[in-house]
Amino acid sequence: MASATAVTPHLKTPRAAKAPTDATVTDPALVKRAVKAAALGNAMEWFDFGVYSYIAVTLGKVFFPSGNPTAQLLSTFGAFAAAFLVRPLGGMVFGPLGDRVGRQKVLAVTMIMMAAGTFAIGLIPSYASIGVGAPLLLLAARLVQGFSTGGEYAGASTFIAEYAPDKRRGFFGSWLEFGTLAGYIGGAGLVTLMTALLSSEDLLSWGWRIPFLIAGPMGIIGLYLRMRLEETPAFAAEVEKAEAERPKVPLREMVAGQWKALLLCMGLVLVFNVTDYMLLSYMPSYLTSELKYDETHGLLVVLGVMALMMIVQPFAGALTDRVGRRPVIAAGCAGFLFLSVPALLLIRQGSLLAVALGMGALGLLLVCFTAAMPAALPALFPTRVRYGSLSIGFNVSVSLFGGTTPLVVTALIGATGNMMMPAYYMMAAAVVGGFAVWRMSESAGRPLPGSAPAVEQR
Repeated sequence: MASATAVTPHLKTPRAAKAPTDATVTDPALVKRAVKAAALGNAMEWFDFGVYSYIAVTLGKVFFPSGNPTAQLLSTFGAFAAAFLVRPLGGMVFGPLGDRVGRQKVLAVTMIMMAAGTFAIGLIPSYASIGVGAPLLLLAARLVQGFSTGGEYAGASTFIAEYAPDKRRGFFGSWLEFGTLAGYIGGAGLVTLMTALLSSEDLLSWGWRIPFLIAGPMGIIGLYLRMRLEETPAFAAEVEKAEAERPKVPLREMVAGQWKALLLCMGLVLVFNVTDYMLLSYMPSYLTSELKYDETHGLLVVLGVMALMMIVQPFAGALTDRVGRRPVIAAGCAGFLFLSVPALLLIRQGSLLAVALGMGALGLLLVCFTAAMPAALPALFPTRVRYGSLSIGFNVSVSLFGGTTPLVVTALIGATGNMMMPAYYMMAAAVVGGFAVWRMSESAGRPLPGSAPAVEQR
């Protein structure tokens, strides 16, 4: 792969970039390998999150015995949310490290930690066996997962963005979230199959362990793919420019020096993740525990919605390359603002068709974010601090708003008795996201800030 050594100065937005005379010529084969390796890691991360969400009721009985099903569910989602509290710490460790030693090395480490944390959950004895030690071990495993994922999404999106040609960054970036959906479908499909084939006693006794134990082999495959990759052209150019190992960038520079971009990042991530976790993590439990919907049919509906999203995802990613990231993200914000209440009213109607239509509408709106964000977020920051700044902004927002969504909405419904709380929560997130879109610059078809233009090899 031929690459240019000329690099533009560190700039804050793509709009301000001054095009250099040289360009990086991307190798299509290497780009595809990079996309596969990054997407597989994301798939593994969300396989675990999908399994955890879809089997939350069973996990509540295993680790948090109580006569109150709502208390069990709250305890389970509390452990789910706890992992997000350490994500910013992981981001502050892995992000700056990725800007110093390279994206590929750090992504290999996060893959190992994710696989180990997920595999460990499958080995934890139940509360009936060891008492309070069971939920404590579950919490410890979730904290390991949370710490590792603090460097995963920002690193994976940075990796793909820096490999992809400028004019197709949206398309290639969309495959990262294709991996997310594939992981969710894998986890949800397995839970659905086990729910249909196993008795409640078998699922409670040993069946729930199977999805978590699968993470071991998945982690080995993902690590193999990531270890075979070369470093990104943008990072290699930074190292070559420095003529030595990358100097350490102070955390202060990653935050104070990029505060405007960080605020935009946090606003975009807020609407992206609140709606994502609401639909893919919370709604299965909402259908079962709050609406008393048949568990198997509820899982199948959400599974179908995710399959629909996977089909649309690459086309929506390509659309962001043609019309821009801003119009697509803005359409998603407007859709959630005006259609969340009608969609939830359809879901609450209860019939299979109504639930499918309501969930499908929310899923298609969510694609506006899953298709655009992997390309839009890395373009907010210059190469020198991209991994670190994006890790901090992304994980702080996810920890405060995204990962806590199931817990907060469950608590709000319990406190108010208002079953429309999920819709109101998504609408509030859409307002924040809309303001962030209004303030962001368009990045489609333009070089990443601080990097030379990237063109596709012909």
